[in-house]
Amino acid sequence: MALYLTSLTLSHFRSHKVGRLALDGRPVALYGANGAGKTNVLEAVSLFSPGRGLRRSSAEDMTRRPEALGWKLSGILQSMHQLHEIEIWSEGGAARQVKIDDKAAAQVALGRIARVLWLIPAMDRLWIEGAEGRRRFLDRMTMSFEPGHAEATLTYERAMRERNRLLKDMVRDPAWYGALEAQMAQSGVMIHANRRAALAQLAGAQTDATTAFPAAALTLTHAEGELPEIEEDLRAALADSRTRDMTAGRSLIGPHRADLYGVYQAKDVPAKDCSTGEQKALLVSLILANARALARDFGAPPLLLLDEVAAHLDPDRRAALYDEIAALGAQAWMTGTEPALFEALGDRAQYVEVRDSNGLSELLPQS
Repeated sequence: MALYLTSLTLSHFRSHKVGRLALDGRPVALYGANGAGKTNVLEAVSLFSPGRGLRRSSAEDMTRRPEALGWKLSGILQSMHQLHEIEIWSEGGAARQVKIDDKAAAQVALGRIARVLWLIPAMDRLWIEGAEGRRRFLDRMTMSFEPGHAEATLTYERAMRERNRLLKDMVRDPAWYGALEAQMAQSGVMIHANRRAALAQLAGAQTDATTAFPAAALTLTHAEGELPEIEEDLRAALADSRTRDMTAGRSLIGPHRADLYGVYQAKDVPAKDCSTGEQKALLVSLILANARALARDFGAPPLLLLDEVAAHLDPDRRAALYDEIAALGAQAWMTGTEPALFEALGDRAQYVEVRDSNGLSELLPQS
């Protein structure tokens, strides 16, 4: 069983006025000069999953300028034993809309038929910057195992925003908080459990694998110590914290305060203290572990989006990465400035030159 796009069409998306690709399930190597529009293709593929895509941009920002007509993506997805026709579009800067097999669908429905993971240069500083980026990284992996995680996260964040508004307005009447805290407790416990289950999946996938990349030991931490794991306990903790939260003007307890602590396992060195190359290798290792776990439990590896990853690996590690991707049978979309970076892939991949022509990106499949 497999998961891959058999076709992809971009219309007025970023620098692409029109772009079409016919695909056969092999990895896709996109090469061309910086600024040619390679990452824009990866961003398009990332929108075949719930969320805001790999750049976290608004729908309005994705439209091609100067026309600003809106944009549309369409593709045929081979998901396990079924083909799905998917359309994703935005008009006039409005939130993106989705159709699956010609029927309107919520974004979260994409998570039931597709799994998409990515590694982009902006994530290279994951271990040394703020906790928010690490939570997003963990939640993306968690959502790949449990698509319902996206809905739980949205529910929690909506309730927390309303609670924070009450706190800032210095509302003291407990009646205003009860329903919101009940929602936060119910979804918060689910978020925490999903994250812990994902970490267990990743740990198992790293332990069982023979790989050229270093294993990362991951721990979920929380700013306030241990997060209550029972709904009633979290609800009580939120109620007890109202006075303190009112002083801060925000909620100080909950899964939104979690952090991901990583250690280079073989060296017992915190990821934040590793070299730049080691930090990159740990990220690649986790993406591959996530893909292996999905291949085992979901039945197929995810779509992998690896932006400029080849340029940051030495030739041996690069070849090892390609071997692992091929062994997984994953459709990995990879970018680089020149085809030589993908030489070790040989005929195991499809090659597409991305060329800039007066601000217009062109996709040129190579035979």
